[in-house]
Amino acid sequence: MATNLPIRRVVLYKHGVGYFERRGGVTGSDTLHLDFKARDMNDVLKSLTVLDLSGGSVSAVSYDSTKPLEQLLSEATIRIPEDGSLTALLGQIKGARVRARVGGGQVEGAIIGLESLAVAAGETSVVRPFLTLLVGGSLRTFDVLDIAELEFLDEAVRKDLEFYLATVLSSYKKDSKRMSILTSGEGEREVFVSYVLEAPVWKTSYRILLDEGEPPLLQGWALVDNTGDEDWVDVSLALVAGLPVSFVHDLYNPRYMKRPVVEVQTEAAAAPVIPEESFGGSMDMMESEAMPMMAAPAAAPGRSKKMMRKEASFVGGPGGGGGPRLREVLEQSNPVTTLTKEVGDLFEYGVDRPVTVHRNQSALVPILHKPFEGRRVLLYNRTTREKNPMACIELKNTTGLTLEGGPVTVTEDERYVGEAMLDTMKPQDTRFVPYAVELGCVVSVEDRTEDGPVFRAVVSRGSLVVEYFHVRRTKYLVRNKAQRPQVLFVEHPRSGWELEKDMPAPAETTDGFWRFKRDLAPGSQDELVVSERTRGHRQYSISSAGPDEVAFFLSQRYVDAKMADALREVIAIRERVAALTRDEQQLTAERAQLFKDQERIRANIESLKSGVSQRELAERFVAKLNEQEDRLEAITRELERLAKERQAAQEELNRRVQSLSSEAAF
Repeated sequence: MATNLPIRRVVLYKHGVGYFERRGGVTGSDTLHLDFKARDMNDVLKSLTVLDLSGGSVSAVSYDSTKPLEQLLSEATIRIPEDGSLTALLGQIKGARVRARVGGGQVEGAIIGLESLAVAAGETSVVRPFLTLLVGGSLRTFDVLDIAELEFLDEAVRKDLEFYLATVLSSYKKDSKRMSILTSGEGEREVFVSYVLEAPVWKTSYRILLDEGEPPLLQGWALVDNTGDEDWVDVSLALVAGLPVSFVHDLYNPRYMKRPVVEVQTEAAAAPVIPEESFGGSMDMMESEAMPMMAAPAAAPGRSKKMMRKEASFVGGPGGGGGPRLREVLEQSNPVTTLTKEVGDLFEYGVDRPVTVHRNQSALVPILHKPFEGRRVLLYNRTTREKNPMACIELKNTTGLTLEGGPVTVTEDERYVGEAMLDTMKPQDTRFVPYAVELGCVVSVEDRTEDGPVFRAVVSRGSLVVEYFHVRRTKYLVRNKAQRPQVLFVEHPRSGWELEKDMPAPAETTDGFWRFKRDLAPGSQDELVVSERTRGHRQYSISSAGPDEVAFFLSQRYVDAKMADALREVIAIRERVAALTRDEQQLTAERAQLFKDQERIRANIESLKSGVSQRELAERFVAKLNEQEDRLEAITRELERLAKERQAAQEELNRRVQSLSSEAAF
């Protein structure tokens, strides 16, 4: 990275990006260079802001191509090999004008060539390179080892050489891409550069100190990681809680569009193209003003009389005697003044002092040190632990800050007692923070479910519907074996049932639980019964009810005497319909038998031959057939009558059933 444009401000977010600001000085038309990892180029190109704060301007920003190194070098007019670089270079730029400093003088000329000549060295000779220049109208040869300085006067050659060297230099970091900021102006000026990069998510870690008779103390630390290639030295650090929208968009790689191939039409002239009319005008881009952000310094917590005790030194660590307590030492050694502000739905912690984090290192930064409203309570949830409640801190966020979620270490009377996880909390939010199992309190649970009495009976549309409640009673038996009073919250699951009317209201209600508060005396036993109910119903068909069912309905007071009489009338009509149906069935069966007998008689008549005895038998069969025909006609008339009576009775039954309506409440 360029040393004249150091990082001055870093803002880290919770969704995996960091905002970086750089400031530095330039003179005249200096070019500033910044190096980024290839994977960061899309974010940089999407968010880069460059400003000349002193009246100058930024003429352009250029950056490395995506072409491979070999392809870039193949496009250069100059190639410098690993060995013999100077002689190889001079041999490639014949005709280039140079200024050479030889001895005490300077010579200007054009390069003719480079050749190796043997030079006597004592009894032997050595081969040394000589450079031949066209100076004026004459050729002059110089020993390359005697040339102290060689300046290229042709700008094209100089630029080709600079391009080649810059390309080779950038190749030393295979994952690095250089961005050049070209400035324009006069004198010394200040330049501002900002951009957004992918960055590790900053994390939070908390400490809660519990001391008898004093408000609990909350201390917060932020964990930040510098995974970049540059140290953060005395930077202004801010940490933002929230989830702004962020995404990756490919701006770095060149993008090509396939274009159609258009051939020249020689046989006819091309007609002019007329654009279609737009449906609406262009939209003006409106720049919204940022809301003013108020920075409120956090006040340092005041000390109690116990905390003002003067001891010589802290001896023995937590729990040791002979020195100031852990709370006093923390306040003295870690004073925190965090500048905070609301930015829409985001919350920013601004560290009030410069922060230094070296490359590939991480740091703990204090962001919070305040007392809060809270107390030690017990929280029982059957699914979390069946036999024991959890020791919790009922934490009300009175710090005035938004607390980002993170792990919490709890100490009580200067001793470690457990750990917990804290969810994100807005100011004035209240949470239970469980940190240990309370073995001094034992809970047993009994469940019982039963059907309650019927509270409503409705007769309508041919049905009797009786409504009642399913009742579920859950008994929590709590034994507090500890020798101190405790406050217990019992979490009872909400499963769609409602609490019975005689139940006391819960202290709190969440999405999934009711919380009932119980005050436990030392060494006592307490019982909590949670009664819930949900509606149930049974349905009876009026059209199929018999006398026994009607008697049952009347005895249970589902119906009154008047409705019972109406139901008995329905039963009578139904029985009449059934009797008519039976009569129809009997007549239909008789008619079928007569048809069968007639078929047999006709068959017998056809088989009789001539003769006196046969004629008599035939006459007898014919008389029988006549008698059966008369009966069939009578049956037909009777069936027609029965069908009409049955239909009328059925219609009367349906009408009566549908007209019955009553409602009884208990």
